[in-house]
Parts: sequence; C-alpha cells; structure tokens
Amino acid sequence: MFYITDRVKELIKFKGFQVPPASLEGLLASHPKVKDVAVIGVYSKSVASEVPRAYVVPVGQPSQELAEELIKFVSDRVAQHKRLRGGVRFIEEVPKSPSGKILRRYLRDEAKKESSDPMEDAKLKAVL
Repeated sequence: MFYITDRVKELIKFKGFQVPPASLEGLLASHPKVKDVAVIGVYSKSVASEVPRAYVVPVGQPSQELAEELIKFVSDRVAQHKRLRGGVRFIEEVPKSPSGKILRRYLRDEAKKESSDPMEDAKLKAVL
C-alpha cells in the first residue's frame, strides 16, 4: 500500500483556474520589502474554492500597511484569478527542506489551525 504525503500537486485551483504558486512567489520576491516568500492555496467556504495566500518573511517590521501594499502590488500585475484573496501572513522563516524546496505542508497545517474563512477575514479587514 502506498501513501502520498506531499507534492501531489502544488497548483492552486481557484474557480476552475489553475494558479501556479511559483509565479506569485517570483513576483512577490521581486518586491524590495520581501526577503522570502511562499504561496499556498487555502480553502474558503464562501467561494467554495481555494484562494492564494502568501506567507512572507519581510525585510523590516511586518505591518498591516505592508500586507495591503503587497496585495495591491500583486493585484496590479496579475490576472483576476491570481490575486491574493487569502491574504498575507508574516512569518520569521519559510520552512524548507535541506535541498531548498519549500515545505508547503507545514504552511497548510498552520492554515488549517485557523478556524475562520480567509475570505471573511479579508472582508473584516476592509471594513475596519
């Protein structure tokens, strides 16, 4: 018997569109305030689909303004379905294997610990 534990597919499926995380990571890595980044898909009940979320290691101090700046930076440069609807989370270090591959399963585990819908979080922040 075989068990597949990781890397079955990294593509984020948003409403029938396939979003490669590497393209968003490359774009975010080009921002001067980003030291390192990883993008994963997190499930949103409100859209019944995965939405892209960025986990960012910032150059300076993390802030809500920086998160909004990064979301706008991506939105201005990508198609509608590739936007960071899952938001931006700041972390101290992107989990990587000894060979340098991003260990997305650790980020997915962290995302599952959050109980709320990522799209609802984004709406609440827009209201505040």
